[in-house]
Amino acid sequence: MNPTLRQMRAFVAVAKTGHFTLAAEYLHITQSALSGLIKELEQTLGARVVDRSTRKIGLTDIGRELYPLFSQMIDDLDGALANVADHTRLKKGIVRIAAPQLMSCTLLPEAMAAYRALHPDIEVRLADTAVESVIARVLSGEADFGIGPERDPAPTLHVRTLFEMPFALVFPKGHELEAQARVTWHDVSRYPFISLQGQFTERLLDDMHASLREVPLKPAGEVTFMTTALAMVGAGLGVTVCLPYAERLATSYGLAMRPIEEPQLTRRFFVYTRPGRSLSPAAESFIDFLFGHVEHTYAEAAVHDTPPR
Repeated sequence: MNPTLRQMRAFVAVAKTGHFTLAAEYLHITQSALSGLIKELEQTLGARVVDRSTRKIGLTDIGRELYPLFSQMIDDLDGALANVADHTRLKKGIVRIAAPQLMSCTLLPEAMAAYRALHPDIEVRLADTAVESVIARVLSGEADFGIGPERDPAPTLHVRTLFEMPFALVFPKGHELEAQARVTWHDVSRYPFISLQGQFTERLLDDMHASLREVPLKPAGEVTFMTTALAMVGAGLGVTVCLPYAERLATSYGLAMRPIEEPQLTRRFFVYTRPGRSLSPAAESFIDFLFGHVEHTYAEAAVHDTPPR
């Protein structure tokens, strides 16, 4: 026995309305088509489910037994399909993001607020974490996707470049560097440099060594988070470098930001997703929105058409 969904819907409609004409109108089909579906169902089951008479329609014993079962199955299916439709129409859904602490207090809240204005029913959850933990959260499934810079070893993830930006020097307003027409890495090396622990500084020194054939930069202190470095610069303990997307935060600390030349060193940030795992419609929607938001908001700061290093 293998009754079809159309047959079950036809039977439930007849059972609810008690009338073939009303049931046909409810299903938006002809009465003859409805009668054909009931006959097909009875042939499939090998038993009658409806007693027909000139005055009224009643259910047989088997029909009364099947009605609540078929009705519940259809309700459950319709509920599940409505839930899927809500997801695809972005009427519901959850997006889970893993991102470094600095990006989590600058770029992403702005993007989340703009996205919520368009899709208020989508819940976006942000996990602010150390840079080195972003990829682990994506691999474990804690996050739908992660955002972060390139890291060694290369992760077994699907990677899309979100942006590439040049480093900028961050120093207190009124600093003597503010009077210079341009700032170079040799200028930076004359002052105590507050750096970040781990691959941030390692990659920066490697890039400088490859470009300058010497490494003039000597970190005077290393911290875990860029917000700490900015606070230390604000207290007059040195200078640091940052990417332009954090300019508003630097300004809130009373700091100035200037591009650094000779050479222009850049950092790329990526969107990391797990290969072989489909994203939800909400996650795909937010990623597409994020690319557009970054392109629109940080167009002047972004570097384009640069070869990968």
